[in-house]
Amino acid sequence: MSMDKNVQIGMLLDIYGKLLTDKQQDILDLYYNQNLSLAEIAEEIGVTRQAVRDSIVKGENKLFRFRRKARNYEKDRQTRKADTKDIIRIISYSDKIYRRSNSKSVKTCNKWIKMSSLK
Repeated sequence: MSMDKNVQIGMLLDIYGKLLTDKQQDILDLYYNQNLSLAEIAEEIGVTRQAVRDSIVKGENKLFRFRRKARNYEKDRQTRKADTKDIIRIISYSDKIYRRSNSKSVKTCNKWIKMSSLK
């Protein structure tokens, strides 16, 4: 499913726009939301068309990078949450085995599991 680039940039601008420089934010807004041409934007803010184009490219790249970092953070957070659940489950099983055993090696193993999970 491919989203139209204009819609995609517009959505990213709404979400992450405040993380851009004021100039990048203004230029992207003029270009994507108000549909002005490079020449119209250049005339309005007093820079060259090339400067406008450079700001648009840099701003787009930043928006996509912010989205990628947010997605990576969320994936990492979910992985850590799953890992924590696994550690709790392992400790629980280890405790059950520990309580039912008189073996010194089982008790040592239980102690090692608990110490390792605290790291």
